[in-house]
Amino acid sequence: MRVFRRHGFRRSSIEQAAEEAHLTRQALYHHFTSKEALFRAVIERLYQGALDAEIAATRAAEEKGGSLADIVIAGLAARLKHLFASLEGSPHIEELFSEHLAQCRDLYLTYSDRYSEQLAATIARAARREGLTLTKGMTPRELARCIEMASKGVKSSYPSMLPADAFIRDHDRMLRLVISGAIAAPPKPSAKKSSRSKPGDRK
Repeated sequence: MRVFRRHGFRRSSIEQAAEEAHLTRQALYHHFTSKEALFRAVIERLYQGALDAEIAATRAAEEKGGSLADIVIAGLAARLKHLFASLEGSPHIEELFSEHLAQCRDLYLTYSDRYSEQLAATIARAARREGLTLTKGMTPRELARCIEMASKGVKSSYPSMLPADAFIRDHDRMLRLVISGAIAAPPKPSAKKSSRSKPGDRK
């Protein structure tokens, strides 16, 4: 990761990675047959670390008694911060983001599904705990899909997730709007019938 962060994907080499790991080139080739294979391993580790960070942050927010929005945003923020921290300071962030989609699209799709499944489970669990009902036709899985789409929409405005403060602020605001719109309003209490007689009523 340090080599790719320092040089980008295209200018990195197996030799540089071997030197960074204090291995011979032949020793590194024993584990990874090419630079592309090494890059895939780095990306997979990055994705799994982001998922682990999301799960841990979600549990912590639940234990604190956070709202559905607080829990979801804590988890997604932890996921994104893990991804960002791994590349922070690199002058090649945009190249690495675009290259990982070209080189590791299958991993991207696999982990997108895992992220959505994790998010849907979190939504269902938090909604049960809070006694919340989603709007008609909305399920935890569908809400998770909407949240992921909203998150990707914000990321499209910040391709490298920079400036980080503005990205996190807009990301949180968008997700809170989506979540609040998906929660059904509690039913209004029925008006009690008056027991007082109206003028003209028969006695």
